[in-house]
Amino acid sequence: MGKIRLALTRIVRALGLALLVTQAVVAQPAPQSAPTWRDPSPHQVRWITVDSLVRLEVLDWGGSGPPLVLLGCYLTAHVHDEFAPKLTNQFHVYGMTRRGIGASDKPTTGYTVPRSANDVLEVLDSLNLQKSLLVGTSCAGQILTVFASQHSDRLRGLVYIDGATDPTTPSSDPPMPDPTTLPRPIEPPAPDSSSFEALRNSRQRDQGFSFPEAELRQQFAANPDGSVGRSLMSLEIRRAITVDARIKPDYSRIRVPVLAIYQAQGPFEKVAARYTIRNEQERAALRQEYAATRAMYSRWQDDLRAAVPTARIVELPVANPFMFLSNEADVLREIPAFAAILTGQ
Repeated sequence: MGKIRLALTRIVRALGLALLVTQAVVAQPAPQSAPTWRDPSPHQVRWITVDSLVRLEVLDWGGSGPPLVLLGCYLTAHVHDEFAPKLTNQFHVYGMTRRGIGASDKPTTGYTVPRSANDVLEVLDSLNLQKSLLVGTSCAGQILTVFASQHSDRLRGLVYIDGATDPTTPSSDPPMPDPTTLPRPIEPPAPDSSSFEALRNSRQRDQGFSFPEAELRQQFAANPDGSVGRSLMSLEIRRAITVDARIKPDYSRIRVPVLAIYQAQGPFEKVAARYTIRNEQERAALRQEYAATRAMYSRWQDDLRAAVPTARIVELPVANPFMFLSNEADVLREIPAFAAILTGQ
């Protein structure tokens, strides 16, 4: 199995999803417990059993219109807590937390893409959803592709949010530079882990967006004093989802309309400003990585167009994989516009 694409690894690392710095806790004579926190997002929580005994968390935000189901990669449905309610004027919005993540059950098996697609089918059956718009972010795109190839009759369409990619692309094609020749990225300030609200604020300040607090509370334990504790994510399960389950996408059997939204790099000098470049060799290596990443995305888009010529492809400059947060207004514009075309068909 080839190594994970260097460019994608750097993107994920830059987001700082697993780089919280443990904060020292100063002992107090009489520590006070933090007040009970309640999720403010206007959803109902449902529990749906799939695969005979695996219980999955499904969030239901309600709404008017056809069903829209949100699916993430290795984050829970709560990552959509602020985004989803803004779609309820046109859709009945659901979000699914896949097995192994958050409050959903965490069996030791069942993380292949076909099994994950079956989990989605069983959730749709339980909710009695017949023609859904399925929206998947990042590696959830693999599930969308397999599901659509098998159950197109259950779908109105697919929306890939940086998910119509090929995780099996080898690091040598297009060629990436030797990692040792690349400049070091400028490290962002350490996140403020004194509370979940402080963590949100520091992430918003440093990266321009932040996960909803409910998502952070699914990712990390809460210490008695309200500060952010240890990670709750199983590294084994994360690997099973993001690495071991990688398959080459086959779009040829998709028979429903497709919207694919991709992140796009900004100008090279803007990208270079995020690194400490010490010499021209490092600048050249970074430029090679920049060009290879552009070529990689162009190839992925060409692969999708070749199999689904009618696919609508949108690029959002200077976005990131969680563009429903970083570029919320753009995504809120594109999804309803795409759905309006489906209604007119």
